[in-house]
Amino acid sequence: MATIRRYSAAGGVVIDQGKMLLLDRPKRGEVRLPKGHIDPGEAPAETALRETTEESGYADLVIVADLGSQEVEFEHQGRHTIRTEYYYLMRLQSDHQVARDLHDAGQFRIQWTALDQAIDQLTYPSEQAMARKAISLAQAAHPSLLSNKKG
Repeated sequence: MATIRRYSAAGGVVIDQGKMLLLDRPKRGEVRLPKGHIDPGEAPAETALRETTEESGYADLVIVADLGSQEVEFEHQGRHTIRTEYYYLMRLQSDHQVARDLHDAGQFRIQWTALDQAIDQLTYPSEQAMARKAISLAQAAHPSLLSNKKG
């Protein structure tokens, strides 16, 4: 019987001034949303903020809404993996950035992508679905995220 690995991750869909923050991962040929493993004792929202900051460098993020969770299944290193992913709609409170560690800086290129192109840029259907949900919520309940004006 094959080994099944289960874990949880959390991340953010950051929308600011009508653009979405995406992470280009050229060595893997992927474009992703920021997310990462939930540490023991950490709430998904805390993980989402921490991982989004670590991977993007943006340190002044605010959660606008909970986008819910989804379960994704995939094969990784010969093991079937089931990951529960929690996502949050986020915005920048300011452009303040912190230095990323060498690992994250070396694997992720930050790209701000127009909302009408962001979904098609994302590599995986599960992340496309969360991006779609975030855009719909921003349009319906948080139109300030779509504006070029700060505040």
